[in-house]
Amino acid sequence: MQAVQNIIQTLNPTTWKIVSRNLLTKMIAELMYEDMLHPEVMDEREDRVTYQLKLKNDITYTYQAKRRLFNSFTVYEETIQRHIGEKKEEATNPIQFLLDIQTTVGMNSTTAGHLIREYNQTLIADATIYEKKKEKAGVDLTKLDYAELEGEMEGHPWITYNKGRIGFSYEDYLAYAPEQQKSVQIAWLAVHRTRTDFHAVSELNHDDLIRSELGEQQYEAFLNQLQSANLNPHDYFFLPVHEWQWNNYIIPFFAEELAQQFIVPLGDGHDHYLPQQSVRTFVNITNKEKHHVKLPMSILNTLVYRGLPGERTVLAPQITEYIKGIWEKDSFLNQTCRLILPGEIASLNYDHPYYTHMEGAPYQYLEMLGCIWRESIYTYLDEGEHPITLASLLYVDGSGTPFVSRLIEQSGLSADQWMDRLFEVVLPPLLHYLYQYGVVFSPHGQNTILVLKEGVPHRLAMKDFVDDVNVSDQPLPELANIPATLKEVLRSEPPEGLCQFIFTGLFVCHMRYLSHIMDDHHDISEAVFWEKAQRVILAYQAQFPALSERFACFDLLRPEFTKLCLNRNRMLDYGYEDDDDRPHASEYGKVKNPLAGSKIHTF
Repeated sequence: MQAVQNIIQTLNPTTWKIVSRNLLTKMIAELMYEDMLHPEVMDEREDRVTYQLKLKNDITYTYQAKRRLFNSFTVYEETIQRHIGEKKEEATNPIQFLLDIQTTVGMNSTTAGHLIREYNQTLIADATIYEKKKEKAGVDLTKLDYAELEGEMEGHPWITYNKGRIGFSYEDYLAYAPEQQKSVQIAWLAVHRTRTDFHAVSELNHDDLIRSELGEQQYEAFLNQLQSANLNPHDYFFLPVHEWQWNNYIIPFFAEELAQQFIVPLGDGHDHYLPQQSVRTFVNITNKEKHHVKLPMSILNTLVYRGLPGERTVLAPQITEYIKGIWEKDSFLNQTCRLILPGEIASLNYDHPYYTHMEGAPYQYLEMLGCIWRESIYTYLDEGEHPITLASLLYVDGSGTPFVSRLIEQSGLSADQWMDRLFEVVLPPLLHYLYQYGVVFSPHGQNTILVLKEGVPHRLAMKDFVDDVNVSDQPLPELANIPATLKEVLRSEPPEGLCQFIFTGLFVCHMRYLSHIMDDHHDISEAVFWEKAQRVILAYQAQFPALSERFACFDLLRPEFTKLCLNRNRMLDYGYEDDDDRPHASEYGKVKNPLAGSKIHTF
């Protein structure tokens, strides 16, 4: 009955109205940004514009909003009204809004039907988070450990259905969602070596890795368990698996492999782990210096099923060696920036015996069983360093105080100085990989770790190479000797596409929201905010004049970029298709670049 008690505590009329209106407000703002909604301007006074959104079903919404840079908007939630004929009412219902706009935006009923489910589950999570924030109002989260802080985050800032988590029951949500901050023990399987691919960085082998992860006593116990079953332990690798994945995917999809003892369950490991923002990545809290593990969790969340693509999983260690090889030979990265790169040092993939050979098999069935071991961020820290997820800079607590405001206060710096330091820490290593090597990470809030010292941005750490490292399609000499196996898997992008990883991945997906916080809470206007970013880019370019042709090729200061759209992808373009490849962001229209030219663009 724990679930019932949680529902009683969380789902009450007041909280539901608050989180519903918050979601509706976000939907209007982001669907305007993605050019899915085209309201008329009815009035404009100072920084408030009154909009009227007329829909095909004779329903009208009116609201006020502030225009922002990047063609964005801040919608004032208390002004949203819904009109039918002469009747008008306060609008707080995002699901009703979804149905109201369905015909106007051209969304089919199958997509709308599934979205209702995703929005409801997002609202349940939002209500849980809201109640938790009320209890912790005024509590200083800056003292939290990195792994614990991740459990305070609220989901993707841009995607409106950001905690849909299709596949989780409510009991699953209470047990496994990162905001529940409940530790888990990970189960272990023995998987036959003829069925699996184990890969690791140089000088690391399977047995040494697993001994260090399990501990000598449990490692030997698992070996004895196989011997007791008349199986040869040397025929097997050891593979961790999440309890949810085991129950929902491994047993039903790999039953024959279990019956034939190609997969043998061994039991739970002793260590406890906390789930991180991605749901499928886990930090060892029993021993923080042990590896973080990334495991398939085949739920549909945001745009994709959260499995592990087999072809990328097996190459994870090689990608790590490639990325770290660049770092090792470049003093700007390893000495000036002191960039941290927690590597994906080992991986194990188990292909399904039938789906792997099926032409056009849904990609979710090709990503069900495997593991990536990533180096712990804690092993890289110097005395006094404190890592935080970059996503935390967007967090506002229950008392209305931004997390970043507390950091600024602790640092002893002014807000201006703190933001200067943030850009000086975050941008140069990303720019150097782009301009010098034609390589990009995906530096959104979840992948990027900001290392603080006494509250001040000090160093940058980048993670998640296997999913998000991309390379240029231009004939750069630095890419001439990239291994053929990596070329086949790493996506190559034209110049604008490569720049998008910084422009959209960092600026649009994260920094534009931070700029709103700094404008609203610290009187740093958006124009000043983006001048700081521009200044760091220009300073980098002045430091490396020999790369001038690269600056023109990978032009982050161009007047506009193709607009990448995340909500549009699900709602209009891809829907809930079960294709053989993961969906990618939709491209629609253009977005003005506020970093272009000598002056920051304003409306």
